[in-house]
Amino acid sequence: MKSATVALVAHDHKKSDLLQWVKNHITVMQKCNIVATGTTGHMIAENTGLAVTRYKSGPLGGDQQIGALIAEGKLDALFFFWDPLNPAPHDPDVKALLRLCSVWNVPVACTPATADLMVTSPLFLSEDYQPLKPDYGK
Repeated sequence: MKSATVALVAHDHKKSDLLQWVKNHITVMQKCNIVATGTTGHMIAENTGLAVTRYKSGPLGGDQQIGALIAEGKLDALFFFWDPLNPAPHDPDVKALLRLCSVWNVPVACTPATADLMVTSPLFLSEDYQPLKPDYGK
């Protein structure tokens, strides 16, 4: 079983949903290297005891820092509980982050249901599963 690097990100109205989701899947999350944007990372670490590498708050560049991990091939999955009903001032950063997941074939879950399906898949944390990475150098 490999140790995956996963990012946890949530908009303000979705932070409690993400926290509850992490608590529901704590045994899986304990096997992961967790990175997160500022406030979300603090909340997860404080309420679960998990080790979390925290980046800046999303609007202050944290979304872009997570995006850099994706572009560098250093992120295995993104759990981004975003709020579709409350536009954020950094919406372009949010869209760029989701776009990078598609560009680099990184699994992304934006709802608890999708996140449940991802972490309960036998492929999640499997040594045998290697997602295809596109070669844009051709």
